[in-house]
Amino acid sequence: MNTVRLDVDADTGVAVVTLDRPERLNAVDLEMVRELGEVWRALRFEDAVRAVVLTGAGKRAFSTGIDRDAVVPQPSSPYMQDDPLLAVGPKANGLWKPVVAAVRGMACGGAFYLLGESEFVVADPTAVFFDPHTTYGMVSAYESVLMAQRMPYGEAARMMLMGTAERISARRAHEVGLVSEVTEEGGALAGAVRCAAVLAGYPPEGVQGTVRALWAARETALAQAFAQAPHLIALGNLPAERQAELFAGRPREYRVR
Repeated sequence: MNTVRLDVDADTGVAVVTLDRPERLNAVDLEMVRELGEVWRALRFEDAVRAVVLTGAGKRAFSTGIDRDAVVPQPSSPYMQDDPLLAVGPKANGLWKPVVAAVRGMACGGAFYLLGESEFVVADPTAVFFDPHTTYGMVSAYESVLMAQRMPYGEAARMMLMGTAERISARRAHEVGLVSEVTEEGGALAGAVRCAAVLAGYPPEGVQGTVRALWAARETALAQAFAQAPHLIALGNLPAERQAELFAGRPREYRVR
């Protein structure tokens, strides 16, 4: 695989899935969507793997979401939008083994599809979270729905609406519940693997059933909210060329809180 790396520790039963495009801040292109889907579906059949850690290569970013150079052909009808990121996460691919995310550096925009389908998030102090959609004239729809289930409404609303003007620090993300643990710098992966090894040591039927039950508490609301997303995006997004203009002239200053 070119964009995703899979490492399995047979002794602990933990698999580490790494987004491996550090030169592009682990932005998700169509090849990564395909490879992630293959990895998640393959792990369903790997009984020796009982827990998974998801992380990004390099120090700068977990992921910055969809690669802006990715070309996603769209039907002309607003009722038939194609969003490749809807197929990028473990739950979307039917994997009910626990997934722990390890975040170092930036996690923004489309990265929330992956964080939203992880059981919990471990971060190091360099981690920052933000959503650039509104800055560039786009509706943050699916990302907002997922983050509204992870954080208090006011915190999710502030992050999604403030765009690139603010970034949430690992400390603040921990305070509001988006992050479950903040490690020492560079320690997010080890911290996530440590948790995953504990989960992998328990009887898998009980663990996977608990993961499924936790997701069941969320999925009805997700399904109803996701049904609104394509229409909101079709109504609210600026034309692509105007988005590109705003991106080219994007402000460079931001506040970390």
